[in-house]
Amino acid sequence: MSLYPEIEIESDELLMTFTIKRDYSKIDDINLRKKEFFKDLNNLIKEFDEAPESIELMEYYDD
Repeated sequence: MSLYPEIEIESDELLMTFTIKRDYSKIDDINLRKKEFFKDLNNLIKEFDEAPESIELMEYYDD
């Protein structure tokens, strides 16, 4: 059993599993909680976009 909740998101192109480490239960309003979650998710995507690992991932397709 995981210490954190997990969510799997799938489209035709991607399958991603996220482990949620932040405790969103401290945010009482569900709409604000959702807004905070998506803000954190967008920040994660932006950080990854700017990280060297994103280039390494794209280089996988060079061979």
